[in-house]
Amino acid sequence: MSGGGLLVAGTTSDAGKSVVTAGICRWLVRRGVKVAPFKGQNMSLNSFVTREGAEIGRAQAMQAQAARVEPTALMNPVLLKPGGDRSSQVVLMGRPVGELSARGYHGGRQKTLFEPVMACLEELRGTYDAVICEGAGSPAEINLRRTDIVNMGVARAARLPVLVVGDIDRGGVFAQFFGTTALLAPEDQELIAGYLVNKFRGDVTLLEPGLEMLHGLTGRRTFGVLPYAHGLGIDEEDGLRVSLRGTVRESVVAPPVGEDVLRVAVCAVPLMSNFTDVDALAAEPGVIVRFVDRPEELADADLVIVPGTRGTVRALEWLRERGLAGALARRAAEGRPVLGICGGFQVLGEHIDDEVESRAGAVPGLGLLPVRVRFAAEKTLARPSGAALGQPVEGYEIHHGVAEVLGGEPFLDGCRVGEVWGTHWHGSLESDGFRRAFLRSVAAASGRRFVPAPDTSFAALREAQLDRLGDLIEEHADTDALLRLIEGGAPSGLPFIPPGAPDFPGAPAAGTPGAAQ
Repeated sequence: MSGGGLLVAGTTSDAGKSVVTAGICRWLVRRGVKVAPFKGQNMSLNSFVTREGAEIGRAQAMQAQAARVEPTALMNPVLLKPGGDRSSQVVLMGRPVGELSARGYHGGRQKTLFEPVMACLEELRGTYDAVICEGAGSPAEINLRRTDIVNMGVARAARLPVLVVGDIDRGGVFAQFFGTTALLAPEDQELIAGYLVNKFRGDVTLLEPGLEMLHGLTGRRTFGVLPYAHGLGIDEEDGLRVSLRGTVRESVVAPPVGEDVLRVAVCAVPLMSNFTDVDALAAEPGVIVRFVDRPEELADADLVIVPGTRGTVRALEWLRERGLAGALARRAAEGRPVLGICGGFQVLGEHIDDEVESRAGAVPGLGLLPVRVRFAAEKTLARPSGAALGQPVEGYEIHHGVAEVLGGEPFLDGCRVGEVWGTHWHGSLESDGFRRAFLRSVAAASGRRFVPAPDTSFAALREAQLDRLGDLIEEHADTDALLRLIEGGAPSGLPFIPPGAPDFPGAPAAGTPGAAQ
């Protein structure tokens, strides 16, 4: 195989594009195919720092791990990090290049990014046997088609076949498949090769008549029906919504080693970023992780985490408005554990000077740690390593805030005062020895007879989950047909499904490889 490819689109957001892309990558690499993931444009608050110091979507880093390759900026050239309802920070090739409103981005800037996006894809295709691309949202967002650099714009320019994923658990999947196809211009429809049903529960034979009718209506086959899989626990693309208050992170079903469990409450701050920091805790037998937004929900928690956020000052205001700031201060006074990570660390400090992110100027922090924070225009992107609690630790940093630590006991790049801990390092809890030592400290401070499992390996658990994704593809998709699609492109002669959307002036012709918008 040489230079093959596929674009995994979805009928909706959260249809399962990220996990299907990862599953296809893992299935292919197990077959000996050199494969890489790609997403031209990603909107997410969950990001990762590559070894060369570039910021990319965390989902693409997860997909790279599924493909058993090192993640690079080529795999996610454009990352949008929302800073509010109407604006996002634009990260190009791993570095922030400005803040834009949605109107400003779709009004012109997005089109200028198409060339670097396609250059990255072509470089990957020249290096790997196959590139599995992930779309965003739905390819049938006809209001955005003119400036599309992630769905059909990429597929048409690169001549990629498109596999459309639908979440049947939501209902209406047949209408979604048909409507998605019928809303595309004829030139785009030529690349829609078929469909993949995701999250199916029950007897697949009951679904087969519908799949046959869908084939008759569209002339396109269904490449597989993936069952609903519980507890996948892989890195998600977007931040949790506050409406998910009380959601418990999926964790292994195993009894605690000691006599007690540990309860972890994560403050569901606005614009929460990298909430995957707590996944390693949720993977520990006997550790219960939930997201909260009320002060009374901290009462029975053995550990409270203030996570990262793209809006530090906004999160600080939210904590005060909700009464959580007072609850955190009472915990600190009582010697009950609190951990602040990145933006959460900054919130716990004495003073914040922000003329960059919120432009709020001087703002008092919660005063639980002797730290003063000044926001710099240059973003810190790093992959630090060190030691804490006598154990090696690795992490990654993504922040504009520069912390001046004025006291306390050193803790990674931050500090500790009593049972209040703060650090800029994301991912530190994935270091197994450090995580166990930290949980022992939390248990001792909380008076819990909790004992960390001695053999939990977060890296091994993540690998096992990625293998589960590969198994889903291998066992429930027509892999021979998928391979032909990746190698040979969309079948010729696929029928047009009316009414279709009108094409736009200046669109590349369907038969023009590499044409730019």
